[in-house]
Amino acid sequence: MSGSDTKHAASPDKPQGKLYLVPAPLDFGCSQQTALQDSLPNGTLVIAAALGHWICENAKSTRAYLKRIDAIYPLRHPLQSQTVVELPREVHKKGDHMAPFDARPLLAAAVDGDDIGLISEAGMPAVADPGSSVVRAAHDLGLQVIPLVGPMSLLLSLAASGLNGQNFAFVGYLPQEAAARAQRLRELESVALKTGQTQIWIETPYRNEAMLRSLLQTLAHNTRLAVCSGLTLTRARCQSANIKSWKQQPPALDNDTPAVFAIGR
Repeated sequence: MSGSDTKHAASPDKPQGKLYLVPAPLDFGCSQQTALQDSLPNGTLVIAAALGHWICENAKSTRAYLKRIDAIYPLRHPLQSQTVVELPREVHKKGDHMAPFDARPLLAAAVDGDDIGLISEAGMPAVADPGSSVVRAAHDLGLQVIPLVGPMSLLLSLAASGLNGQNFAFVGYLPQEAAARAQRLRELESVALKTGQTQIWIETPYRNEAMLRSLLQTLAHNTRLAVCSGLTLTRARCQSANIKSWKQQPPALDNDTPAVFAIGR
């Protein structure tokens, strides 16, 4: 056993805590908020209210989320006494699998017997968001990992798109520079049309309109495009049609609301 493993070994007379993957509502950064009970089941909120240790992307937004939970289910541990630890910024910027990062020290409280919540700013942590390094470390330490039920924009969008839900790939973010983005779109379109595999990606909201323009300029007329935004909000919108139809009535996308893009045949 390595020195690091020994340092974080569990006490033989005290059970280890668990790592809970706690979904967050999809209204992060939006001007409108949705009632938590409309997108998160009571079971998830009850467990979240009982936790006192958190690993997160951003401590400020995590505490704001806990305040919303507290209004429904009083927190077992006062907000001021909650331990909230942020993942290193390089993990955000480069991704858990690109930036070498040993997350085991962040799980010391669980090794010592306390449950920990892992949370992102929206949706399910570790999927299209940081956190997989923490989950991997939890498994390496022998901790039980429990994903809780809640909204996930990628799967909601796929289900509402009419595209192939049996074979799909999430490809993250596309290049920001116009020429590189167009080239990447052509590559994804080729895969989608040849294999039938739906290609899904996300974009920073303020680039939504630029992404849509690039899609309409680059893709073939018969390629099907789905764009879903504001999911779980009252202004939720999901449109799916071939590029020819999109060009006939191109909508103006909200540049303040997160969107999911998908193409296929």
